[in-house]
Amino acid sequence: MALPVLSSSAVKFRRVLAHFPQELSLAFAYGSGVFRQAGASAEHGETNMLDFVFAVDDAVTWHMMNLLKNRSHYSFLKFFGPKKISNIQKYGAGIYYNTLVPCNGRMIKYGVISTDALIEDLFHWKTLYAAGRLQKPVKILAQNENSRLQAALVSNLKSAVTAAFLMLPESFSEEDLYMQIAGLSYSGDFRMIIGEDKSKVQNIVKPNVAHFQKLYSTILQDCPQVVYKHHLGRLEASIDKSPEGQFAQLMALPKTLQQKITALVNPPGKNRDVEEILLQVAHDPDCGIVVHQG
Repeated sequence: MALPVLSSSAVKFRRVLAHFPQELSLAFAYGSGVFRQAGASAEHGETNMLDFVFAVDDAVTWHMMNLLKNRSHYSFLKFFGPKKISNIQKYGAGIYYNTLVPCNGRMIKYGVISTDALIEDLFHWKTLYAAGRLQKPVKILAQNENSRLQAALVSNLKSAVTAAFLMLPESFSEEDLYMQIAGLSYSGDFRMIIGEDKSKVQNIVKPNVAHFQKLYSTILQDCPQVVYKHHLGRLEASIDKSPEGQFAQLMALPKTLQQKITALVNPPGKNRDVEEILLQVAHDPDCGIVVHQG
């Protein structure tokens, strides 16, 4: 299944892309400079910083080429060379950002992540940083024929649906589902606890339901627990909340989230395996809360 490429004009984004080395396995633009958010005017979207992520197979070579083309984008780290920049990139979420970069009359920031680190985050939610971005609508600008990356992109969307199902009640609306999915990456974001707009998730989803539908419609159509009436724009879901149903969903979650849930439930010193603990969580009436905490 190909990740849907959103159809509105990407000319201004491709013009930005032309300023960078083209050896990219994936490039996408995201955020309020790309997709309108509720409460923001159209003019506001035109002045917002444009956000990009570039996935590259060989970070050292890419930074070396980018230093030749765009040396001014880098901080003092440019004096340490591409290898040092690539090493720093491996810390945290595995992504290196150049920010406040003037380009084509707009201010941009761009993150560089290795293809391997991106794939690991998409499959396993190691940090949920890049994976969280790609659970929401983005504008794909370049994508190579890497079948493992393609599988990881789809796996991430399926995992987002599974996690959302565990946290939602037995029946819910399509908008409820997208609100839950869009909120996944904010659950563990300290900015959402101290000061950042609490209605941010709602502002992302409400004006962009059609974009979420493009992203998730194939997965929902293939999901036995959901009757997806796309022509009516309506989703009828009856999620299996039995312990057996919840256990199957818990077992399908990404590895890191399973480990987080296990750490929450398993008292120190007890060496029970993950499967045994997830079975216990599946029988817990507060299963959805435990998943959210994880």
